[in-house]
Amino acid sequence: MSDNVVLVENVNKVYQLGGMAVPVLSKVYLAIKKKEFVAIMGPSGSGKSSLLNLIGCLDRPSTGKIFIDDTDTSNLSDDELAKIRGRKIGFVFQNFNLLARLNAIRNVELPMIYQEIPKQKRIERAKLLLRDVGLEDRMMHRPTELSGGERQRVSIARALANEPSIILADEPTGNLDTKARDQIMKIFKNLHDQGRTIILVTHDIRTAQYADRTIRIEDGRIVSN
Repeated sequence: MSDNVVLVENVNKVYQLGGMAVPVLSKVYLAIKKKEFVAIMGPSGSGKSSLLNLIGCLDRPSTGKIFIDDTDTSNLSDDELAKIRGRKIGFVFQNFNLLARLNAIRNVELPMIYQEIPKQKRIERAKLLLRDVGLEDRMMHRPTELSGGERQRVSIARALANEPSIILADEPTGNLDTKARDQIMKIFKNLHDQGRTIILVTHDIRTAQYADRTIRIEDGRIVSN
């Protein structure tokens, strides 16, 4: 087995839009080792989020291969990809993607429901994760009753629900003020110190400075890593 948790081999991604072929990634090669903290930076439209979606098994490459823990994900079925996402990968998004009608505990529970974890165990783990991100007194609040930073902390707790080894974060501080950004990035740093691999897309150089390595992408190509 290799020590790479993610290996992207000669990946191209082309979207079909209104009969036109729009290339977004070209000949991408990228290796990320276990327990690395990597930031991906580049201009808007450079392909950062598309690359993250491919690594997260939310999309498929047009050509090339992507390995997660030595498993070639390129030709897996939708169900097989869902199993990898559910067991190995936690997602954190810029817009939080929380369900407005559910309180913090219920939002954190959701990934565990899909893994058929018993209800009482789900609730206990959700409470523990919310305490870990400093929200022990906000567990019963719905997203509309929380600040942006608090909502992102709920999102991080949800990403950790199934104990993934890889955390993918797409502009996780993009909607936050400086204080909330620093709080969120300290949480990511602690998660990295606990042994998780973190791959983070950001426009913000101050956010990227928390990472061990910065990968730069322009016009769908990696220009430094």
